[in-house]
Formats: sequence, C-alpha cells, structure tokens
Amino acid sequence: MTVKNKVRWAGFLLAGTALGLLQPGIAMAQEPVLLKEIVIDGGGTATGPVKGYVAKKTTVGSKSDMAITAIPQSVSVVGQQELQDRGVKKVDEALRYTAGITASPFGEDPDTDWIFIRGFQATQTGIFLDGLPLFGYGFGGFQLDPFMLERVEVLKGPASVLYGGANPGGIVNMVSKRPEKDRFGRIETGVNQYGNAYLGVDVGDKIDENGVWTYRFTGRIAGGEQQTDFAKDFRGSVMPQITYEPSADTKINVFGQFSALDQTHAGGAFLPYVGTVIDAPFGKISRKANFTEPGIDDGTNRQYMIGYEAEHTFDNGWKLSQNVRYGHQNKKETSPYPYGYVDPAYPYGGGPNPTTPDNQLYRIGFNHDTKVDTFLMDNRAEKEFTTGALEHNFLFGVDYKYFKIDQVQASGGATPISANNPVYGTPQGPTSVYLDQVLKMNQIGVYAQDQVRFGDGWLVTLNGRYDYVSIKSDSAEGPFFPLGPTYNYNKSAVSGRVGLGYEFSNGITPYVSAATFFNPVIGTTLEKPLKPEEGYQFEAGIKYAPDFVDGLLTASVFQITKQNALSRIPGTFIDTQLGEVTSTGLELEGKVNIDQNWKALASLTVLDMDITKDEDSALVGNWPTIVPKVSASFWLDYTVDQGPLEGVNLGAGVRYQGESYANKTNTLKVPDATLFDATIRYEKDTWGVALNVTNLFDKAYVKGCDGEAVCGYGDGRTITLSAHTKW
Repeated sequence: MTVKNKVRWAGFLLAGTALGLLQPGIAMAQEPVLLKEIVIDGGGTATGPVKGYVAKKTTVGSKSDMAITAIPQSVSVVGQQELQDRGVKKVDEALRYTAGITASPFGEDPDTDWIFIRGFQATQTGIFLDGLPLFGYGFGGFQLDPFMLERVEVLKGPASVLYGGANPGGIVNMVSKRPEKDRFGRIETGVNQYGNAYLGVDVGDKIDENGVWTYRFTGRIAGGEQQTDFAKDFRGSVMPQITYEPSADTKINVFGQFSALDQTHAGGAFLPYVGTVIDAPFGKISRKANFTEPGIDDGTNRQYMIGYEAEHTFDNGWKLSQNVRYGHQNKKETSPYPYGYVDPAYPYGGGPNPTTPDNQLYRIGFNHDTKVDTFLMDNRAEKEFTTGALEHNFLFGVDYKYFKIDQVQASGGATPISANNPVYGTPQGPTSVYLDQVLKMNQIGVYAQDQVRFGDGWLVTLNGRYDYVSIKSDSAEGPFFPLGPTYNYNKSAVSGRVGLGYEFSNGITPYVSAATFFNPVIGTTLEKPLKPEEGYQFEAGIKYAPDFVDGLLTASVFQITKQNALSRIPGTFIDTQLGEVTSTGLELEGKVNIDQNWKALASLTVLDMDITKDEDSALVGNWPTIVPKVSASFWLDYTVDQGPLEGVNLGAGVRYQGESYANKTNTLKVPDATLFDATIRYEKDTWGVALNVTNLFDKAYVKGCDGEAVCGYGDGRTITLSAHTKW
C-alpha cells in the first residue's frame, strides 16, 4: 500500500466520517489480493464462531483480540452452538445458565430483555452490540433477536474504563454474525404448543472469485399465541451485510438492521404477592391470566440501525479500528395493567379483603409514544511492542455516545377487574399525560490500556479513562406542573482498572484486580438531576484452560460498592437514589467440550447484598429486591456418532434459583425453585430436527417480586419442535 493511501486510511479512521469510503485510491485502486487461509483453533477467534461450548478468546474485556484467561475480570461467553442446543429465542434466555446472572427476573416479557449482573440491573446501561452501547431509558430500549448473533458475552464487574457509562455489575456484549469466505446457508423453522411459529434464514457467500467482497443476509420472522390469555405477537428482523477485505491488513464491514414488532401484551407480571407467592382467600391467580383489556391493548415497535466497522494494520504494526452505528426507534404502547388490590386492608400492605366477593384488582391505564435517536463511534489504535524485558499490548481510544429520547407517557382511567373471574370489555376512562420530555445525552471518553507481560508468566493490566458527559432535559408544561424535569447537567470523571495475574504453563491463571466506575444516570425526578453512579470493585479469581481437555473453568470472588444507587418511589414513576449498595459474591463456572460426543457446562453463584447507606435508616442492612442469594445450573449434551442411533443428540439441564426478597423491608420472601430443561435432536447430513422443552415438569413458581404489588410468574412449560437444513 502506498504512503498516500496510508495517510488517507488514518484520516478516515480518526476523523470518523464515511466520506473516506468514497475517496478514490482506497478501495478500487488496489489489485485484488488472494487472502491467506485462516485456521481457527481452540475456542476460535475473538468475535467468530465458538467451538462447541468453549470460547477461548474475546474482545469484551479489553477491546482487543485477547485470551479470556488474560482478562483480569470474570468473562462468560455463550456461542451459537449453545444457543441452538438449548433452543434460545431471547437474549435474556441465553444467559439462564451463566454464573452471576439473574435473567428474566419479572417473568415473561417478550419485548424486553431483563438482565441483572452481580445483583445490579443491566438492561439500561449494560447492553452492548459489537462493542457499542445499546443504551436504554424508559421504553426506549433496542432489542436484538439471538438468531442474528454469533455469541453473547458477559464481562462481570465495572467496565466503564473501556466503555464509559456502564452498569457496575457488568455488561452484556452481543456479537453479530458476520460474512464469511465460504458459501453457507441455514434455513430453520419451528412452532411451540401455543402455535407461535418462526422461520429463520441465514445465508452468505463471496461475491467475487477471490473473496474480496463477501455478503451475509440474516432474517427471522415469528408470530402467534403466547402462554397467557390474549397475548400474541408478530415480529421480524433482517440484517444485511457486505464486507470488503482487499488484503489481510484491511477490512470494512457495512451493515443494516431492521426489526418490527406488533403485539398484544403478555400477562403474568405486575401481580400481587398475595395470590401468587401465597394463597389469597380464593387461592392463586391463574398463571394464564392476563389483566389487560384485549380490545384496546396494542404495542408496536420499529427499530433501525446502520453502521460500519473498519480496521487497517500498517507496516509498522499499528492497527487502527473504527466502529460507527446510528440507530432509530419508534415505539408505541397501550396496555392497562394491574397494581395491587382495590381494598388494601389485607396484611402485607395490600391484598384482597375476604369480604370482597370479586377480589378486584386495581388497574392503571397506560400508554406511551417514544422516539429514540442514537449515534455511536469508537476509534481505537493498538500495537504490540517490547521495551527491554517488558512485552506490551497497548491500546488507545476515543469514543462518543449521543442519545436522544422524545417521550410522552400517560396513565389513569382504568377500571378494576376481578382477580379470579375477570370480565373484559368495560369502557376505560381517559389517561392523563404525566411526562412529556425530550432528553439528550452527549458523552465523550478518552481511554488507554496497556497489558504487560514479563518474568516468564507475570501479566499486568493497566487501564485509565476520562469521561465528559452532558445531559439536557426539556419538558412541556402541564395545566398544573411541568410534565417532567427540566435541567442541564455536565459532569467529568476519571475511572481506572489495575490487574495482576500469573500464567502458569499448565493453563492455570490466578489474578487479582481493582476497578472504579463512573456511570451517568438519567431518570424521572421531581427537581434536580440524578447524581452519577460511582463506586469500585475488588475481584480475585482463578482461570483454568487445561491442556488435556478443551475447556475453561473460572472461580472468582468480588465485592462491588455502588454509590448513588437508583430506586423508584413505590406507586410512582419518580426516581430517587438509595445511597449505597454493596454486592459481595462467589462465582464458579465451567464449560467443557469433553470429547466429540460430550459437552457440559455448570455454574454456581452465591451473593450477599446490602443496602449500606440510605435516607431511610430502617432499610440499612437489608437486601434489595429481585436478586436471589444463590443460583446454580448444569447442562449436559451427548451426541451419538455411530451405530443405528448415529446423529441423535440428547441434552438435559437443571436450573436452581434461591430465595429472594419481595419488598425493601425484607419482610416477604419469594421461595426458591428448581427447573429442568431437555432436548432431543437428530442430525442427518444437511438437515435436522429438534424438540426442546423448557421447564420440563411445568413448575409453577414466582420468578421475582419488586414490591408487594409487582410479582411475576416464571415461564411455564414450553415445547418447541423445529427443523432445519444447512449447506
């Protein structure tokens, strides 16, 4: 490559403009080069397919192609094979067997992926796609179909030193499928016992003879009835991509993504403690009950994303990379929902009065109109070099995040409904707007990382980052008060991470690390803006990649302290900040491809959470709601590769969720539950069929409660029959 072209590349990557893609002499002036064969070994590449269940590399903990054992924090990776084996259809479902994760804590919620990591809610600030945030606030959150993904990765603990504002418990990074050099294809279809069916297509090939240009098209549609009464949906997602790779040193991938959802909302959530966890005078509320109004319930969501990833390695060893993505979302919903009983005279602060014959639930009418625009950019420069006895892997970057949400929310007007004999069709009253807000957030960060090896095994990781964030909220004036907060907010902060490990020749790597974090918070407040979350984590652990079997085992202990923790005033949409919460825990996780027939995974999480500071002194020392103290899982998969049953695959798993608290005062508990999953599959040449069953014995249980009136049933038994062909 000429000097002139190198200068153009540098300008393109650092200036952050797609105009460089159109400059002559960059793409078309070069002669096509036949690329060298790429050999994938062990757990594969950092963003590519995972071999079996065991990933060995990732970018999530370093923004660089790095072995998981070299990252001074716990990392979990769920690859496409595991997603297929377990029949996963939502991203939060993908993490049911992952240590440190509380997935789907509110039960069935088809339009949102609810995820807690190490006890802290990650749905707003902890979800990423290909290293760029999918920031969400209110109802403005993007959702991805796991059929579009190559892997789902979890970095546990603070990540703001690399990603800016992020959930202190950890982040989930979804890695998209990308074009490949060889022709491939997969068509898959399936249906469950409720009649909810799907069709997925994933095809790709090289466009020219030498594979300089490649493409991939991935799409999936699904729709039908759901577990609760009246609930139904129709959704679709497509993701076309084109990659230009003229040499082993240069690569550009351009992609688009469009998703649509139309639904009548599912029930099973926002139910009272009395009638779900414990019996009401009439018994239990049915798991199939849906207390919406089916005649008016409606939800639509349209989301669009377009972006590119570009990288180039210079002759002097410097590699420049840039990720850019623009996203837009338009989401509207109308959905009355229950919130406790009409008569609050029952014990525990709310419940049916035995003298009330119809046991009426209070309902809140609700609707919103939300529009989101977001623009994201991450520029990185990295190089490996040596200074004396020190081997450096150095990374420097600048990233930018823009998020705008234009939202109108209204509530009120709904009529009560019987908890055990609901009657629908009663005319509903009008709702009143309580929030009419346009909120904008701009954040720019500068970060650096140096991973240093020395002394035949020692590994030191050093990170530093500076962030500047500006948040502006403008709200309309209502007849009596402003419909939301109005404020300007500017804040800068420094965060860091230091890690120390030692890589033994037998594959064992013990490590210790400390990290601080800074996470700007936006929410609905009465007056002044919310303070940023700040805090720190200490972690120690051992990672083991044995040389006698293809596996990865991790054991870690940690303590996270989060200050200015976010909370919501019960019965309102107003946010406050608790003060300080600590999460101390133990995590054990292992994934092993035992041989060509057997694969296994297991996890154990033990948490101890405490509210350590709060304006309400009575809550100090209590546990937050939702998160169980103990959770564990185990999955075993076996493939028959000879004899009359050749091609048969059998898989079975068990999931345990321990007790959790249902209210802030810790006077009510949600009992533990043990669930079983199973699958039987058959593969023959280029086609296959599968039968997946989750909650095999149809265990009736409450997944979690966020107060006496906010409990959610866990999913019942779901049986899915699917078939696919591939080439």
